[in-house]
Amino acid sequence: MAEVTENTENSLGIPKAEFVEDVGKYMELQDKDATKLIRKLDEDHNKYRFMEMNLVQKKKKYKKQIPDIKETLNIISLMKLKKKNEEDMKTNFPVSDQVLMEALVKPTDRICLWLGANVMLEYPISEAEDLLSKNLQTALKNLEQLDKDLIFLRDQITTTEVNMARIYNWDVKRRQAEKNTAAAAVTAD
Repeated sequence: MAEVTENTENSLGIPKAEFVEDVGKYMELQDKDATKLIRKLDEDHNKYRFMEMNLVQKKKKYKKQIPDIKETLNIISLMKLKKKNEEDMKTNFPVSDQVLMEALVKPTDRICLWLGANVMLEYPISEAEDLLSKNLQTALKNLEQLDKDLIFLRDQITTTEVNMARIYNWDVKRRQAEKNTAAAAVTAD
């Protein structure tokens, strides 16, 4: 269909919805069946909405992940300071939901990081800091790209909605004109 074309401006390859300038001319190029065209536009609209929902979920994930990474980097900085000053670090850690236990952590140059999927690895503090800094930069970059993709996607949703409304209105006017022409032909007889 001519109103949706591929666009390379977004990172996800989301097809761009083209605005229909002249609905009458556009419908002449199509098969003049507004119902089919509106149905197709509605399918595209639903696809855009589904993509938007997925991107919003990803954005929520990154918005939760970024503060966690920053907090972990702060803890690593504190651990490096405590190691430098040869001081024990007093902390609370979760035993289970809503249950914390106090602990005294001896100065160390190693740290264990949860990597996800029940995987924990031990790293030297400097490597852990490098890994987390890299992960933070990646998450911030991905969040920025997600924002751009969401803006692009919302523009496509709006364009599709406007096209649907304009084609529907064109069809209503066309049917009214046909009805008036038929009524005029009957009264002329």
